[in-house]
Amino acid sequence: MKRLALLLGWVPLAALAAGPQVTIYNDGFATVKEDRTLSLAEGVSEVRVTDMSRQLEPDSVMLRELSKTPFGVKILEQSFINDPLTEGLLLYQMEGKTLRFGEKREDGTVKEHTGKLIRSGYVPGGGSEQPIVEEEGAVRFSLPGQPVFEGIDPNAFLKPSLVWQMASKKAGECPIEVAYVTAGMSWEATYSLVAPAEGSDLFDLSGWISLQNNTGKTFEDADIKLIAGDVQKMQAYNRGGGRRYAMKAMAFEGAEDAMPEERAFDEFHLYTLPRPVLLRNNELKQVEFLRAAGVKGNRYYVYNPMVGYRWGGGYNTDPDYGTQADKKVGVRIEISNSETNQLGVPLPKGRMRLYRTDSVDGRREFTGENQMDHLPKNELLKLDMGNAFDLVGERKRVDFTVDSTGKKMTESFEIKLRNRKEKNAVEIRVIEPLYRCANWKIKASSQAYTKFDSNTAEFRVPVPADGETVLTYTVDYWW
Repeated sequence: MKRLALLLGWVPLAALAAGPQVTIYNDGFATVKEDRTLSLAEGVSEVRVTDMSRQLEPDSVMLRELSKTPFGVKILEQSFINDPLTEGLLLYQMEGKTLRFGEKREDGTVKEHTGKLIRSGYVPGGGSEQPIVEEEGAVRFSLPGQPVFEGIDPNAFLKPSLVWQMASKKAGECPIEVAYVTAGMSWEATYSLVAPAEGSDLFDLSGWISLQNNTGKTFEDADIKLIAGDVQKMQAYNRGGGRRYAMKAMAFEGAEDAMPEERAFDEFHLYTLPRPVLLRNNELKQVEFLRAAGVKGNRYYVYNPMVGYRWGGGYNTDPDYGTQADKKVGVRIEISNSETNQLGVPLPKGRMRLYRTDSVDGRREFTGENQMDHLPKNELLKLDMGNAFDLVGERKRVDFTVDSTGKKMTESFEIKLRNRKEKNAVEIRVIEPLYRCANWKIKASSQAYTKFDSNTAEFRVPVPADGETVLTYTVDYWW
C-alpha cells in the first residue's frame, strides 16, 4: 500500500474565498492579483489604490475591468507612492512653519515648547540629518520634544499606494482586477529524512513549505500558489526588507488521508495550498506538504581523496602532482524518487535534514544536512551527509616513472582503508581520478574496478569490522 501523502494540490478557484491570488516563486518574488472597486467620474479623474506591497514593481502593474457593462477605463498616468505618512514625513512637510513640542519630564509632567522648524532631519528616500529648531531666538540641533500636529491632511498616504490619472467613459463603481509583481516574498522547502536504527534501510520522509512575507502588506484569505523551478527574472532594485518574523505552523486537518494532485505548469511545477491563508507582513508561515513512510534508501561510503583533481588537457609529468590526499570517508545516501519506492512526485529544491533513530531509546538524533536541487519524479536523489567517524582512508603513491622518449608514464598507488566499527563490516567506494593524461589503462589492481567516466575509476572495497583492507593499483599513461 502506498503511504505517500502529498498535502498540497490543485484546488478549483471557484472553491476558494474571494481574496487575493498570490503566486510565490522560490527566487524571492511573487505575482499578486487583487479585486478592487474604483469610484470613477466621467472623463479624467485621480484614483487611488491603497494598501499595496511596499516592494511592488510599478512597471509590472496590469489592470482588468470586471464589470459586465464596461466603463472603458484607461490609465493615463501612474505614480507609485511608497513613502506613507510618518512623523518624519509630516515634519518634513512642516519645514519653515511653527510647531508645538511636548517635552516629557521625569516627574511625568509635560512642558510645552513652541519653535520654528528650520530643518526636520527627515531625508526622503532614506537617511537622516540633524533637525534644526529655532525657539525664542535660539537655534538648537534637536527637537525640543514630541511634535504636536494640529491635524492630518485627508489626502495623506497612510500606506503604499498607486495613484492613477484615469479616463472613464462613465461614472460609477467599477470592479477591477489589479495584478503586479512584487519582491519581498519567497518560499522554500525543507525536508526531514528519518533513518531507522542500524540494520534497516527504510526511511520516513516529510516535507514542509516555509512562506515568508516581507512586502509590508498583509494578505488576508489569500489563495496561495507556489511555483517550483528556475524562473528567469531580472534582479529588481532593493525596496526594503523585513525587520522581524512571526512563525506559525499549519497542518490541515484530514489532509493526511487526501491525495490531491500536483500538476506541471509550463516548464515548472505548481502547488496550490488547499485553503485560503492569512499571510501577515513580516511573518514566516510553515505548511506541511509531504509525508511518506517506508522509503527505501541506500547508504554507502565514499573515499574520494583527490577532490578537485582532474585531467586538464595534454599530459602532466610533474612528480609532485597529486601526492596530497584527504583521509575522510564520506557518507552518501541515494533514494529513488519513484512510485515503487513510496514517492514518485516532483520535489522542489530545499534543505534536507537527516535524523537517525537510536536503537537503545528510540530517540531521533540529528546527524547532518545538505541542500538538494529540484528533483523530478523517477530521478535519483543523492545526498552528501558528511563524514564517517570510524572510517579512515590513507593514500600513498609508491612508484612513478616517466619515459619521455616513449611518451609514456607509469604510476602506482597504495590505499589503506581502515574500519574501526566493532561489529559491522562495510564497503567503501574509492574514487580515483586518472588526471595525468587522456590515454590510460590500469594494468594491475588488487580489487576490481569500473570506468566511472573518461578519467575516473571506481573501486568497491569490502573492509571487515575493526579491520583494514589495502587497495593497490598501477596505471599506464601514454600520449
